[in-house]
Amino acid sequence: MTDFALADWMMPRLAQVEQGLSDAIDPSAPADLGQAMRYAVLDGGKRLRPLLVFAAAQAVGEGAISTPAVWRAACAIEMIHAYSLVHDDMPCMDNDVLRRGKPTVHVQFGQAQALLAGDALQALAFEVITPPDGSVAPEVQAALTRLLSRAAGYQGMAGGQAIDLASVGLPLNEDQLRQMHRLKTGALLLCSVQMGAVCAGQPSAQVMESLQRYGQALGLAFQVVDDILDVTSDSATLGKTAGKDEAADKPTYVALMGLAAAQAYAKTLHEQAMLALQDTGLAPAHTSALRALADMVIHRNN
Repeated sequence: MTDFALADWMMPRLAQVEQGLSDAIDPSAPADLGQAMRYAVLDGGKRLRPLLVFAAAQAVGEGAISTPAVWRAACAIEMIHAYSLVHDDMPCMDNDVLRRGKPTVHVQFGQAQALLAGDALQALAFEVITPPDGSVAPEVQAALTRLLSRAAGYQGMAGGQAIDLASVGLPLNEDQLRQMHRLKTGALLLCSVQMGAVCAGQPSAQVMESLQRYGQALGLAFQVVDDILDVTSDSATLGKTAGKDEAADKPTYVALMGLAAAQAYAKTLHEQAMLALQDTGLAPAHTSALRALADMVIHRNN
């Protein structure tokens, strides 16, 4: 909706996620491991995935946005995302030195500590969504665990990263590139939407199918825009090294299609996401945050 104030909606959710992450990560973990974990996840990033959790929960059941399950799911998926960035930036992967406008974790703490910080964040994410205090129903815990583990594993993010590493210098076609990014980037974004919906109760099959299409279109759009920004922006704006995909001879949408066609494709994916939200049958007022976040993905500059 054009009159939806996204910034006002985001502020309390971002504060809640930041506090939840800070509370969950013990700074006194052994041998400064906690410091490396906190460095990896706090005070940086767009928090798109947690925001999608909140927005999907609000779309399906407006009162659900304030439940423990929602903020726990939001924090957990950000931990998984942060862990993936820590590992992706290491010399054995993308070998990057800048992330979120500051030195990457392995630069700041060393490779061994970075590896352990990523491992620990991954484990902590599942601890966060399975609290023993009864605040999250057992069936919701099970559903969240299943969704998150699948999205993070070989059928999702890890599998996509494996394809990415194996594809350096190779001329992937559009179907191959789409599959790689549906796994590497899209899986966690889709999972964010699914987790939010699950936290809100038992959505109908129509709602879940339509939200899945929304999440898939949004996830691919995010990556297309990422590829565009890699060649049109600078490192200071991005908060990470610009031009690194081209320098590493990685397959991208810009390399495959050209810049103008990639920009047009991002707009097409945005339209697909909007149509999917219409198909949910949910009230437009309830899906306003999901719409606004899709707009943010398309128009972002970092």
